[in-house]
Amino acid sequence: MKRIIKYLVLGVIALVFVGTLVFLYRKSQQAPVVFQVDAPARMTIVKKTVATGKVIPRREIEVKSQVSGVVEKLYVVAGQTVKKGSIIARISLRPNMINVATAEAQLLQARLNLQNQATDMQRYQKLLADRVISESQFRQYETNYNMQKEAVASAENTVGLLKTGATRDKVSNMIPATIDGTVLDVPNKEGAFILESSTFQSGTSLATLADMSDMIFEGLVDESEVGKLKQGMELVLNIGALQGKPFKATLEYISPKGVTDQGTIKFTIRAAVVLDKELFLRSNYSANADIVLDRHEDVLAINEGNLIIEGDKSFVEVETAPQKFEKREIKTGLSDGINIEVLNGLRPEEKIKHR
Repeated sequence: MKRIIKYLVLGVIALVFVGTLVFLYRKSQQAPVVFQVDAPARMTIVKKTVATGKVIPRREIEVKSQVSGVVEKLYVVAGQTVKKGSIIARISLRPNMINVATAEAQLLQARLNLQNQATDMQRYQKLLADRVISESQFRQYETNYNMQKEAVASAENTVGLLKTGATRDKVSNMIPATIDGTVLDVPNKEGAFILESSTFQSGTSLATLADMSDMIFEGLVDESEVGKLKQGMELVLNIGALQGKPFKATLEYISPKGVTDQGTIKFTIRAAVVLDKELFLRSNYSANADIVLDRHEDVLAINEGNLIIEGDKSFVEVETAPQKFEKREIKTGLSDGINIEVLNGLRPEEKIKHR
């Protein structure tokens, strides 16, 4: 029995030894590493920067009331197109009763004065006919009478404005549109109380109007790129809500002052958008603008990932024989972040190691 156990142990050791030899032999017979190679190609290298921002109307205004009161009737809704002078809303006035009482008292006084002037005018007309007073004296009395009539009309207008917001030739409680455009928002509904615009307050907004036929892109550019921008440069806008349908724009403004945004200094830019008749741009659409800073066409270029950077020098590994490479310095030019221009040090027919 002991002999059987002894032979079994020796057999296991022999199997382990033989298996180890087989494993080491197979490992030594593995195929050598084959490096992939890339070839330089002629292409167009475009260096660009991206500005984030939004598309907004060039002209956007808020229509405010010149009287205080309650919104009695709204004549527009958001999205509606209006012409300048079109009525947006009618305001029901809530006048100060003290001011109304004062104005009515002034109107009563003016009418009493006018009655007295009318009585005097009849007497002056008889005196003129009897040649008791001269023509010039009568004209003076007539002027006073006419002035008193104007005072009555003015007092009537004041009372009318305080009570109804209307006079004989003007209605101030009807709020008109101040520009041609589209109604973007109507913040206050019928029944809402509004305050008038004055030197002490801006007043309550009744509607926001904008000219949607003239849109601009407004965005921010990093300070490291703003020095390369010039007015008149072309932008390509990618609208978040209209994927795959870019718009063109022309840079027309670069802010002279930067602002702090997320810890970095950025500058505001504005560009006029070229509209597409088939696509409607809505106000405040988010957008990214691609700005072309430099372009080199038909140049020899390689993938920038194949470069070996050592200090301020650039190298590539050039294939001299199948799977044989030598390190060589090259001079590079414009880069778009993926491909980089090769100025010299590499020929079009040569191949380099893929890294």
